[in-house]
Amino acid sequence: MPSNPTPLAEAHPDAPDEGHRSVHAALTRSSSGREDLRELEAGLDSLQSDADRKHRIEWSRILLPVAALVVLVLIWQFYVSLGLKRRDLVPGPLDVLGQIGVLWGEGKLQEAVWTSLQRGLVGFLISVAIATPIGLLLAQVAPLRRAFGPLISGLQVLPSVAWVPAAIIWFGLTDATVYFVVFMGAIPSIINGLISGVDQIPPQYRRVGTVLGASRLQMALQVILPAALPGYLGGLKQGWAFSWRSLMAAEIIAVGGTIGFGLGSLLDQGRVLSDMTIVMSAILLILAVGILIELLVFGPIEKRLLRSRGLLAGSTR
Repeated sequence: MPSNPTPLAEAHPDAPDEGHRSVHAALTRSSSGREDLRELEAGLDSLQSDADRKHRIEWSRILLPVAALVVLVLIWQFYVSLGLKRRDLVPGPLDVLGQIGVLWGEGKLQEAVWTSLQRGLVGFLISVAIATPIGLLLAQVAPLRRAFGPLISGLQVLPSVAWVPAAIIWFGLTDATVYFVVFMGAIPSIINGLISGVDQIPPQYRRVGTVLGASRLQMALQVILPAALPGYLGGLKQGWAFSWRSLMAAEIIAVGGTIGFGLGSLLDQGRVLSDMTIVMSAILLILAVGILIELLVFGPIEKRLLRSRGLLAGSTR
């Protein structure tokens, strides 16, 4: 009498499971399996395209700002051509461009831009060096924050131009007056930005640092500060904006003495001479410096930070 056939898995226990392979093949051939494979391929293609975009020049970042600038200049020229205001009160783009050429030929433009840019960068870097440890200390020590937090917030909303008369009395018409006003404009914003970033850190970060035996200094520099970078960067950007505005206010009001010739001085010179081409030239140069700092410094840093945290895909940058 013939015996029953032995199952393949029992006859060959070390052989691959043919039943599992059959199920896998059937699943692969099924419609749901094909859809899963298509989704997987689409995801891989998306990752590959994202990697390729990193190495390509995104022309929209160049062409769109240029197009917006051209449109604004055309609107400006159209308004001037209507003749609603005298040309000495509202000069056209070509008039301002010609004045910029004159200032360049006289060397005033180079001197003004270099003086203001040097003061702004030096004052901002010193403000960062002062504000960062203060911000970390206030964020970590509750009694200090409760004592000085309202004062820092009040200093942030206080117009920095209010410090110019006091600075002139204290330091005279010297560079110290300008730097003091810059400090009072930038430091509170940087401190509050850092405190805001620290407040958004999940408590698990501190617990992990404590478990790993981090000291207070290591906790602050290696755990707290890196985790608070988004808020800290926002504070730095606002601090730079406040320092640049404060610098212009100080240069406009504090004129003479040993204070050099900056963009604020150029703007005030145009006011004294009632020359709107000089005034508009100074305004456009101040605006251009601010835009360049954003595009060349803060923009790339913020983009890299977003990419490192996986947030760039949902951003419009």
